[in-house]
Amino acid sequence: MHPQTRLTLAGQSTDSTFNSVSLPIYQSAIFRFNADGTKPEYDYSRSGNPTRTALEQTLADLEGGAGAVCVGSGMAAVASVLSLYPAGSHIICSHDCYGGTERLLSWWQRQGKINVSFVDLTDPLELALHITPQTRALWVETPSNPLLRVTDLYQVGSVAKDAGIDFIVDNTFLTPLLQRPIDFGADYVVHSTTKYLNGHSDVVGGAVIAATKEGHEAVHFAANAQGATAVPFDSWLILRGLKTLPIRLRQHQENADAVARYLATHHAVEEVYYPGLSSHTGHETAARQQAGFGGMLSFRVREGFPISRLLSATRVFTLAESLGGVESLIEQPATMSHASMRPEAREAAGITDEVIRLSVGIEFVDDLIADLEQAFDVAIRPEGGTPRTNGHHVPRASTNGVTVHG
Repeated sequence: MHPQTRLTLAGQSTDSTFNSVSLPIYQSAIFRFNADGTKPEYDYSRSGNPTRTALEQTLADLEGGAGAVCVGSGMAAVASVLSLYPAGSHIICSHDCYGGTERLLSWWQRQGKINVSFVDLTDPLELALHITPQTRALWVETPSNPLLRVTDLYQVGSVAKDAGIDFIVDNTFLTPLLQRPIDFGADYVVHSTTKYLNGHSDVVGGAVIAATKEGHEAVHFAANAQGATAVPFDSWLILRGLKTLPIRLRQHQENADAVARYLATHHAVEEVYYPGLSSHTGHETAARQQAGFGGMLSFRVREGFPISRLLSATRVFTLAESLGGVESLIEQPATMSHASMRPEAREAAGITDEVIRLSVGIEFVDDLIADLEQAFDVAIRPEGGTPRTNGHHVPRASTNGVTVHG
């Protein structure tokens, strides 16, 4: 069946006692042992819970993996899979990865637990140059956060396979509906389920999907041993969110494409980072390995632009971190989502103060563009002066889907 159908039906067969159509929440910490003293399928919810199992089975099915482990946050997923490697291991990671990932890897490196090389993985030659006998894993984030750089999964996956190292991909931005890294040889796929998979900004969670049974068992051991596994109610919320993922993603992408094209023509914007634009350096690679371009984009304003005034002027876009919810968000990565990243690492990755990241939601797109237009106008308007326009004719309001132009 199509993923949209599979997601709609997900969890319906969990309740064999009462045949409930909605996935039950097994809000129990413990489970009764059998009368003969043998261990049942579930005994303690840290190790396994029927509600979490339903979510894990759904994610493994979507990603094409042998199994999934759901944990309490996206960073718990990152930590769970990276904890598989022994002390002294060398890890290669995308140089413009999520700030929390960079913070964890750099912290462990300072503690002497691992060694890390942050590399521009859009260049496979750079990857090959950094592989050492101690290299154990390659961590790829594509599209990257926040500059939407696209890494060729087939190329880097081939390098990782030839070198005999694990290939790990953070697939949070695209979800398995738009990209399936295991099809390109990934050993593990990581998600912050807080984002698109849940999609409603009301739960924090993470997941690791393994390509093999052995990999799944290893991650489950790590998450269980460290107490990182997800709780039943959060698992239920994420699975409920998944049921509308295909519908939401279509609107996210449609809106993001329109917003990207608007920004690309704005005089205050120097560059737009969205793989859906043909001008994007990774456009062809993204079109080849992705089923869509997603709902995330970033843009760079000209130097000296009053960014704080722009960020505080939006009315539809909310100034907040995170991404992937139904509502549109705007943020400055250098001071928000990537503030924990070492300044020299941000500079090397090109994450300057002029970069603004948008998580484009599912609102009516004319309202999104009109909101950005008025925010730009407020930002560039002289104090006390009259509003200025940049020559663009954009919708100012909408009623019942009918555009009203101002």
